[in-house]
Amino acid sequence: MAMNLEPDEPATHDEARRTFLKQSSLLTALALVPGPVVTAAADGLDEHVVAAFAPTPLTLKVNGTKHKLTVEPRTTLLDLLREQLHLTGTKKGCDYGQCGACTVHVDGQRVNSCLSLALMHEGRDITTIEGLAHGDKLHPMQAAFVKHDGFQCGYCTPGQIMSAVACVREGRAGSEAEIREYMSGNICRCGAYANIVAAIQDVQQGGQKV
Repeated sequence: MAMNLEPDEPATHDEARRTFLKQSSLLTALALVPGPVVTAAADGLDEHVVAAFAPTPLTLKVNGTKHKLTVEPRTTLLDLLREQLHLTGTKKGCDYGQCGACTVHVDGQRVNSCLSLALMHEGRDITTIEGLAHGDKLHPMQAAFVKHDGFQCGYCTPGQIMSAVACVREGRAGSEAEIREYMSGNICRCGAYANIVAAIQDVQQGGQKV
């Protein structure tokens, strides 16, 4: 009697599972590899894997100016702003969404740009710290931070100001306790919190448009 050497269904399932795990592991590893390295090694990679890292067109508006760009899918909004648009006011702090130094506004809502992929914002309206002032005239929150010395080293200040503006717009600046709660995502390693709160209260109580 001839022996059946064809693999049965469980073997086919196991093979598919192994292939899936290998591809998943590869994608995870490639996520940590710089884009040029992936491109250089493309000849040895599966075409679907290479396609996942192919530069992709992106259109968005930043500080009132429309930009048509090409970005790698892994590019964060923070890296796009800093490296492609050279808007370095938005700071890279922890890169884990824990310090708030990278805070920007997307369609008026505050966002940690280090945790947000650039491609997620197709057609969206982005505002960075550079977009708050009108020419040489400071935004009321920027002026209040200067007035109340709401910074020391200044590294966290752009993110603090962007969150502070959002805090007032969201109606979350009714008291010192409320301000501290809704600004808690922004870390100041210099400890200028009391002055930051004072600046926000000044803008809130002054009724200035933010």
